[in-house]
Amino acid sequence: MAYILTILDKTPQFGSNCFIAPNATIVGDVIMGNEGSVWFNAVIRGDVNSIRMGNKVNVQDGAVIHCTYQKNPTVIGNNVSIGHNALVHGCTIMDNVLIGMGAIVMDRCIINSNSIIAAGAVVLEGTIVEAGSIYAGVPAKKVKDISQEKINGEIDRIANNYVKYASWFETCNELKNNNE
Repeated sequence: MAYILTILDKTPQFGSNCFIAPNATIVGDVIMGNEGSVWFNAVIRGDVNSIRMGNKVNVQDGAVIHCTYQKNPTVIGNNVSIGHNALVHGCTIMDNVLIGMGAIVMDRCIINSNSIIAAGAVVLEGTIVEAGSIYAGVPAKKVKDISQEKINGEIDRIANNYVKYASWFETCNELKNNNE
């Protein structure tokens, strides 16, 4: 069963149709919108500041979302995918963004809409990512503008797929409960 913990009288809150994996950890001042998912071994720690997530946010396996004590909350918009083993810390991610596998987004960064942070990229503290762009590398730099096809083919596709994947686990839980 997932670890959903109250810290300092703050209990995580979830919208409708959310999937939380059995070994995910979600702590404190966390609010997730509708159709979100938090996958296996992911950690979302709203213990030292707030974490706000919009609708259709998926936090994939092993990802960590945290914030900075009394300084930087984490705010994540709608239709956002946080890739496997990514680290998102004390930053703002606007709508329609893909954070690639193993990427790191540090404090006070702003990732503007319709952007992709490539796998393994390190977005240094205070970086402002241009809307409609792809950033890659260490440290992350703009490598190109993103096409509408890439927005539809990657950002939207992945977010929609994770809503679908989450529904499969709902069916598994119903089957398990019926067999007990």
